[in-house]
Amino acid sequence: MKFVMVAANDREGTKSAFRTRPAMVAMLLLALMPPMAFAQVATRTLAVNGHTGQASVIQEGGRTYVDIASLAQIANGSLSFTANGIQLTLPASTSSADTTEDSGSGAGESGLSHDFMKAGIEEIALLREWASPMANAISNGYPITEQWVNNYREQAANGLRMASVAATTNADRNALQLLTNEFEGVRKWSDKLVEAQKSMNTAKYSMSPNALRDEPLSQKLIACYRFLGSMLGSGTFQDDSSCH
Repeated sequence: MKFVMVAANDREGTKSAFRTRPAMVAMLLLALMPPMAFAQVATRTLAVNGHTGQASVIQEGGRTYVDIASLAQIANGSLSFTANGIQLTLPASTSSADTTEDSGSGAGESGLSHDFMKAGIEEIALLREWASPMANAISNGYPITEQWVNNYREQAANGLRMASVAATTNADRNALQLLTNEFEGVRKWSDKLVEAQKSMNTAKYSMSPNALRDEPLSQKLIACYRFLGSMLGSGTFQDDSSCH
């Protein structure tokens, strides 16, 4: 006799899914495990796509396994077995916008939608791709052109538009404002460096490896960038003075 289990944190992607939102449970990895491989079965509360129920859970070797039959039942899904495998079907979750707008709890109101989280993470990556080459060029005395800078700015502006389209909840819109503030901060910082090079006033940055990084505006942008990455990764809207 064999137990059919779901490894809830078998891969890093699955860990992230559970950490950010229960509705992302569709990323679970199915596995057949022999009963003697586990130590003790416990009953835990499991939330799947907004539905909650009791499920048998086993923790062994730093991993957590959930009874697949309980998972299907809680999620109002279907489970079938064939000679060669297992078919688990989970219904689509309620949209993040509906869940957030209708929920009266603070946790629901602060939750970020999956699409916005993805777009937001892509946007801060574009902001980094814009700022890092500029900082490297200025610190090493390399010339930069407006057209070169404009290419990075347009890519980041397009990423911000994509994040704006993906913002469907109040939490998304609040986080979008912080992203917009960071974009405007990088634009202001970038314009300042372009003007400094035009006036041949960038020598001070190449004389010290940390001169540019230690400037107040640079420090503010770095702090906001790190905060945004942490917030978007958590799936919950938070605020920080560095992004204002």
